[in-house]
Amino acid sequence: MRYLNALLWTIYLSMALAAAPAWATELTLDVKGKIRHTTDAAHTEFHFTESDLLALPAHSITTSTTWTPKSTFTGPSLADVLKTVGAWGSELEIHTLDDYTCTVPVADAERYGVIVAYSMNGKRLKVSDFGPLFLIYPRDAYPAELQGAVGDAKFAWQIKAIVVK
Repeated sequence: MRYLNALLWTIYLSMALAAAPAWATELTLDVKGKIRHTTDAAHTEFHFTESDLLALPAHSITTSTTWTPKSTFTGPSLADVLKTVGAWGSELEIHTLDDYTCTVPVADAERYGVIVAYSMNGKRLKVSDFGPLFLIYPRDAYPAELQGAVGDAKFAWQIKAIVVK
């Protein structure tokens, strides 16, 4: 009986650990490029840990996207992320877990109050639901500027890194 219980526990634990990447990805962000502050030994990037991101002031935007109904997204402002790393470029190249890359102007951070959302409607974003980080613009507040293909291209999800150019 003891052997059977140990075997079942081992199988259960193995299945739980194998399933973890499907629903949970560590909340981190790497910022590289034209930045003044770094966290690595080579002085080439700033690695935000989950606690770093959660320590930044949280902001919310309630808006719809092409992929979601009107929802409330919460996370640090892109401006705060850029200020933390001492960014001095004019463009941001956003890289995602699924190898999508888009470029947005640094000026959008202030102009639109863009956030790097880690939650939607109070629930942490998962990889299967646009997470762990989703670049959110207030689309409903600027429909003429942020709708259509050009606006949609700025909404990047599953963000893993930003390169300041």
